[in-house]
Amino acid sequence: MAKRVLIAGIVSGIVLFFWGGLYHDALPFGFIGIQEIPQEQAVVNTIKTNIPTPGLYLFPGSGLPADARFSQKKAAMQKVMQGPATAHGVVIYQGVGSVALGMGQLVTECATNILQALLVAFLLAQAGLRRYASRLGFVFVLGLLAAITTNISYWNWYGFPSSFTLSTMFAVVMGYFIVGLITSAIVKPGVSKALTATAA
Repeated sequence: MAKRVLIAGIVSGIVLFFWGGLYHDALPFGFIGIQEIPQEQAVVNTIKTNIPTPGLYLFPGSGLPADARFSQKKAAMQKVMQGPATAHGVVIYQGVGSVALGMGQLVTECATNILQALLVAFLLAQAGLRRYASRLGFVFVLGLLAAITTNISYWNWYGFPSSFTLSTMFAVVMGYFIVGLITSAIVKPGVSKALTATAA
């Protein structure tokens, strides 16, 4: 069974990686919910001037230095939230010289997809489901869980566009469905487990 789990995880993980590439590069879905910045160069110049280092930035901020105590930051943020409504958002800044789509990122994505598929295959092996449809349904539910995790929270708390969120969730669910098609065909319960399930 361990060999089947390994084979299923690697094969479906690689397929999942190519599905992600297809979704974002060959299909129009990858641009859903993403807009270009008006007067981009002026905005970029301002960012480069005022943000010295790459990172994740949240505004409005507390106005305190990075080494301020947590209690101070918490009190300052509560004061900001109780103040008048103002523009707010999240900025992820990479800085000049960073590669938007480098080989290292592709390798990391592929390795992550294989790890995801290996975990799916492992969980599927533990479930011991006899019917192919049941195994596929099990993986599909895992996909729903993965799609809901972080995506809904980012939509809720950080204001990610609804269309972007739904598109991303669709990509994840479909990716897991594809993984399920493969792993469900390879990872099957042993004879003893099948007999036990029948008796139950």
